[in-house]
Amino acid sequence: MFSWTLLPTLNAALNTLSVFFLVNGYRSIRQRRIEAHKRYMLAAFTTSILFLISYLTYHFQVGSVRYTGQGAMRIVYFSILISHTVLAAAIVPLVLMTLRRALKGQFERHARIARRTLPLWLYVSVTGVVVYWMLYRL
Repeated sequence: MFSWTLLPTLNAALNTLSVFFLVNGYRSIRQRRIEAHKRYMLAAFTTSILFLISYLTYHFQVGSVRYTGQGAMRIVYFSILISHTVLAAAIVPLVLMTLRRALKGQFERHARIARRTLPLWLYVSVTGVVVYWMLYRL
């Protein structure tokens, strides 16, 4: 029988995979390995979409999960969560625009926006894993 409680761990794994693909995509483009860059970035996009589907499914079924930590950790958690949530909402159109420009062959425009998209996307993916650990593992 399926348990909805498995989805947060899946979500963290998908975010971790996204970080891996993003870092390797960046390395590939710095080495001028265009095809490898394209594959890594499409993999990052795919894992991020799968994450979003899983995340929304989980919270539709379970609702919100309260953070039970106390003291300074509570301040740290909510600081990370707020920045993560705001940037997670902002990153969606940025990723779509960056991907669209690449797929249309508008590489100069793609590179210009990708310089901003990549660090934000990495931040959102990494802090997603941090939020998971603070909420479910600490």
